[in-house]
Amino acid sequence: MSCLFEHSSITAALALAVSDLYKYHCRPRIRPDLTQRTAMQPTHILLALLTVTIWGLNFVVIKIGLAGLPPLLFSALRFVFAALPLVFFIKRPAIHWRYLIGFGLFQFALQFSLLFSGMQLGIGAGLASLVIQLQAFFTIGLAVLLLGERPLVTQLLGALVALAGIVLVAAHLEAKATVIGFLLVIGAGLSWASANIVTKKIGKVNPLALMAWGSLIASPPLLLASAVFEGPAAWHNAFTHFGWISVAAVFYQSYPNTIVGYGIWTILMRKYPAATVAPFSLLVPLVGMLSAAIVLNESLEWWKIVAGLLVLGGLALNLFGGRLMLALKARA
Repeated sequence: MSCLFEHSSITAALALAVSDLYKYHCRPRIRPDLTQRTAMQPTHILLALLTVTIWGLNFVVIKIGLAGLPPLLFSALRFVFAALPLVFFIKRPAIHWRYLIGFGLFQFALQFSLLFSGMQLGIGAGLASLVIQLQAFFTIGLAVLLLGERPLVTQLLGALVALAGIVLVAAHLEAKATVIGFLLVIGAGLSWASANIVTKKIGKVNPLALMAWGSLIASPPLLLASAVFEGPAAWHNAFTHFGWISVAAVFYQSYPNTIVGYGIWTILMRKYPAATVAPFSLLVPLVGMLSAAIVLNESLEWWKIVAGLLVLGGLALNLFGGRLMLALKARA
C-alpha cells in the first residue's frame, strides 16, 4: 500500500511539474520581469517544494542504484537518457556556448560525478542529502561576490538558524563518512552553487531545452571519466547484471530528477534572488531522511526531528522575515 501511495504521489507531482514546464515553454515570449523580488508567489513556493521532494527521494534512489552500477557510469547513463531523444526535438537554447557548457559541466557532470563517487566511498544517503546543501550558502556567497546581490538581514539570520540544524545532523552522522567522500560531496555542493550563478547569468531561456542540452554536454566527459577510472571490466559487470532496479534508478535520475526538478529550479533561479531560492534546498535532507526511514528502514532519532525544525524555522525566516519586518515598520 505504501508503494502505491508513493507511486501515485510522485505521478501527481510529475504531472504538475510537466504541466508548468509546458506552459512556460508555450506561452508568448514576453520579456520576463526581472525585478529582484524576495517574496515568492504561492504557486512558485509549491513548485519549489515539489522540486526538493523529488531531490530528497533521489538520494534513496542513488543508494539503491549504486548497488548495481559504478558511480561515474551511473551518472553518465542518467544524462545520456535525459538528453536523448529530447535534443532531436528541442532546439538548442539561444545562449552563448560558454554558458551552455558551463551549465552542463557544473550543474550535471561535475556535481553528480562528485556526489555519486562520494556516496560510493562511504557517505550515506542521509548525510549526502545534508552535506550537499552547503550549496545554499555557497550560492549566497558567490551571488554577493559575482552578481552584487545583497541578501536581507533576515535571510542571513535564517541561513544561520538552518545551518544550526545541519550542524546538529552532521555532529551525529560524521563518524559514518570517509574524509574523501565527505570532501567530494562538499565539492558537489560548490559545483551546484556555481551552476546557480551560471543560471542567473543565462537569463531568458527555455528550461526544458537547457536541461536536455545541458545533459548532452555532460554525457561525453562522464563517459570518458568512467572508461578511464572505472574501466571496461566495471562496464561489463554492470551491464551483465543490469536488471529492472537499475533501469528504474536510471529512469528516475534522467526524467523526474533532471528534466522536471532542474527545469523548475532554473525557472525559480531566474525569477528570484539566489538568496531566496537557494535555501529551499535545505528541505532536501528532511525528505531524504524521511524517505530513507520509510524505504530503507533507517531510524528517525530525536535529533533529526530537532534539526528538521531548525531547518524549517530558518527557511520560514528566510522567506517571510522581510515581509514581517515591513509589517512591523508599518505599524510603528
